[in-house]
Amino acid sequence: MDLNLVVALRALLEERNVTRAGLRIGLSQPATSAALARLRHHFSDELLVRKGNSYELTPLGTALQAPVTNTCAMLERLFTSRADFQPATEQRDFTLLASDYAIAVFGAELSRVLHAEAPGVRLHFRHMDPRIVEDTGTVLSGVDGVLIPHGVISGFPTVELYRDEWVCLVAADHPGIGDHLTLDDLARLPWVVYQRLFDAPVTRQLSMLGLEPRAEVFVQSFHLLPNLVAGTRRVALIQQRLARLLHGLATVRVLPCPFEAIPLQEALWWHPVHSQDAAHIWLREVAAQVASGIAELDGHQDVPAAGQDAPRTG
Repeated sequence: MDLNLVVALRALLEERNVTRAGLRIGLSQPATSAALARLRHHFSDELLVRKGNSYELTPLGTALQAPVTNTCAMLERLFTSRADFQPATEQRDFTLLASDYAIAVFGAELSRVLHAEAPGVRLHFRHMDPRIVEDTGTVLSGVDGVLIPHGVISGFPTVELYRDEWVCLVAADHPGIGDHLTLDDLARLPWVVYQRLFDAPVTRQLSMLGLEPRAEVFVQSFHLLPNLVAGTRRVALIQQRLARLLHGLATVRVLPCPFEAIPLQEALWWHPVHSQDAAHIWLREVAAQVASGIAELDGHQDVPAAGQDAPRTG
């Protein structure tokens, strides 16, 4: 199959208009119509059907949108790969999928190092694609990597980054909670729950213990957990490193988990197509260095003791 048809397919599915698609990729209208005819023959589907004065995608055309976008991104990265990479002088864009937790704890320091060592590099952080679990290869093929802990995906190359522990958050003035929580407390208290469970595998561990959190608030940002716990009877699970960064932003207490919560092992995963790319190799080496620095800081951090009130701000 002519790979130029992949470019035409993306333009046709996104523009839903033969003329505009042709202008976008530099083809005449007859040439674009011919490309559409070949694509229809290949897929045995109309892909675009006229409705009034416009076109609509067929069900197959709709289903092809995401794969063809990722395929074009992968091909672009493949053909822009270099045998060497000089970070001080060259330009490059890197795209990483990550949760707000991973960006705060790891991504911020990574961006500072890139700022100092590679002024021509642009770093794009995007929200986690929910397809990462069911269609890992397709998602990874369209980006440079994903920051996600072990226990969610497997079977792809990875750089180990750092470990983190899970702790509990309760309001500083929570009635009836002292310096420790029990499993009975977790069962009876309302919860604030991070909604995308694939970023918090520890919640699955609670189910194995026979505990189903009574969720009262759902949120898609780990950063919002302290504010949604403060001044309430709610409880939440949060990563210790993030709790340290957010210390003082809400009147909450950090308490140990009343069960042996499985530690979080954060990693950078990527598609094998990037493995021999010099720029990507450099990025992975920098990521490993940043992670090593984060680990070295562990012994020098002043972490609030369990049960200590976070100071009020503002």
